[in-house]
Amino acid sequence: MKKGAKVFWFTGLSGAGKTTVANIVTPLLEELKFKVLVLDGDEVRKKYRSKQNFSKEAIILNNQLILDMCVRNMNTFHVILVPIISPYRSSREKSRIKLKDAFHEIYFSDNLNTVSKRDIKGLYKKAREGKLKNMIGFSPGSPYEPPENPDLIINSVVDHSPKESAKRLFNFINNALNYNKHNV
Repeated sequence: MKKGAKVFWFTGLSGAGKTTVANIVTPLLEELKFKVLVLDGDEVRKKYRSKQNFSKEAIILNNQLILDMCVRNMNTFHVILVPIISPYRSSREKSRIKLKDAFHEIYFSDNLNTVSKRDIKGLYKKAREGKLKNMIGFSPGSPYEPPENPDLIINSVVDHSPKESAKRLFNFINNALNYNKHNV
């Protein structure tokens, strides 16, 4: 395998399964002796910007921070998983340009109706009650910009379970790493 990580940059609404799938895929890759780094948006925000808000500017800044972390860790890991909402095409395009062939955009395409019903973190309920402003994809002033040409689309309604979604992602990563012997 070539030196330097492959980055799998997730994008999708809150509750679409990004972190869940990353948490399933990580040990599968580690079993194959790949060094994996997960840069979860919630964890990065907690670690580096405890009082960060969810304005467009703050989100773009957080995406830039995560991109910088990817670049710094390229020669330490084989796989970098980035399960974040990443709602703006401009941020994703900037990441694609900076990371070049190492960048793979993974679109978690569950729609607003599906993720609102699931509401794992209770964020959509808070947004409906007016307790949470700027909810991406829900609040009128905070649109989600879906990717135009993602490298892989994962949809839990189609894939039916986090395990099935993780299987699709695992196989995609395996192929991207040119390591096709161990598809699940």
